[in-house]
Amino acid sequence: MNFSYWELKEWFTDIDFTVVGSGIVGLNCALELNKKHPKAKILILEKGMLPQGASTKNAGFACFGSLSELIDDLKTHSESAVYNLVDKRWKGLQLLRQNLGDATIDFQQNFGFELCNSKAFFEECNSQKDSINKLLKPIFKKDVFLVQKDTFGFKKVTSNHFVNIFEGQLDTGKMMNELLLKAQKLNIKIVNNISIESFLETGKSVEIKTNKITFKTHKLLVATNGFANQLLEEKVQPARAQVLITKPIKNLHIKGTFHLDKGYYYFRNIDNRILFGGGRNLDFKTETTSEFGQTKIIQNELEKILKETILPNTHFEIDHRWSGIMGVGNQKKAIVKQLSENVFCGVRLGGMGVAIGSLVGKELAEILDE
Repeated sequence: MNFSYWELKEWFTDIDFTVVGSGIVGLNCALELNKKHPKAKILILEKGMLPQGASTKNAGFACFGSLSELIDDLKTHSESAVYNLVDKRWKGLQLLRQNLGDATIDFQQNFGFELCNSKAFFEECNSQKDSINKLLKPIFKKDVFLVQKDTFGFKKVTSNHFVNIFEGQLDTGKMMNELLLKAQKLNIKIVNNISIESFLETGKSVEIKTNKITFKTHKLLVATNGFANQLLEEKVQPARAQVLITKPIKNLHIKGTFHLDKGYYYFRNIDNRILFGGGRNLDFKTETTSEFGQTKIIQNELEKILKETILPNTHFEIDHRWSGIMGVGNQKKAIVKQLSENVFCGVRLGGMGVAIGSLVGKELAEILDE
């Protein structure tokens, strides 16, 4: 395909910053770059028709870690590392709400709940609840995790569960639409359905070869999270998350965001439906992939838990299924760094993109001025 003179001139010439990925990190990075360099020409490349990774495919949890997840993190991270993870996630959520507004993204602080499969698991978490609350006290100024009796009518779980009074939920589609609108209003150019095949640093610029065109940019910023290892040699593994949603359920009484089995399963209410995802722990090997899709083993388990635990006395029908690709690693801390003179990256969000995406994007843009 031969591009016209006008197309080349307007979209692919004299580019100051090229951001790869139009997800929450890429868009926040571009917006921050525009704030710091208002006259700069900024181009975002997106390989999908819509943001391809997890930004428009997640469950819309405004969360920062369930009690059991944080307890589990302490087995492989220091107390200060876990504290810093939660602190960044909380600051990222506040930045997201501040930038877009609660009404715009339909943010609702309906609390987060963790259900326990057994009394032994509940007691194990409960025995460490106070120490986790103490660890997080400087951030939240009060206890984060409380114990509450089940009022939702769940089955096959303990009668008490843990409540996180600071967590909420939002509309992922509205969030991403607002970020895209903000970028477009600032004349940040977004090109969709274009994939980078390679890039080469040449002096003070980077030559980018795509499946559609080859062009040069002064700086390249990679924000592809779960797809990062297709471009970079960083310790990021793709992790697929499978999700389903029911048809509307009359008089649905479930309200909030819920975690089950150390956060490997998660569900919430939205538009009188139950959105339910997870099960990656059933088949880690198969789910370590950048390919979208569903598997019977996970979808069957999701439906089983829906029927036996979440909606035991309620008729429901599955309306839709999908999947998203996260970026994970052996450490939970995101990778935000300069790779060479003109190449930078902000990846490995560890399934916490809603929480830290805004902050990671901001930090990625700020590296250039350090």
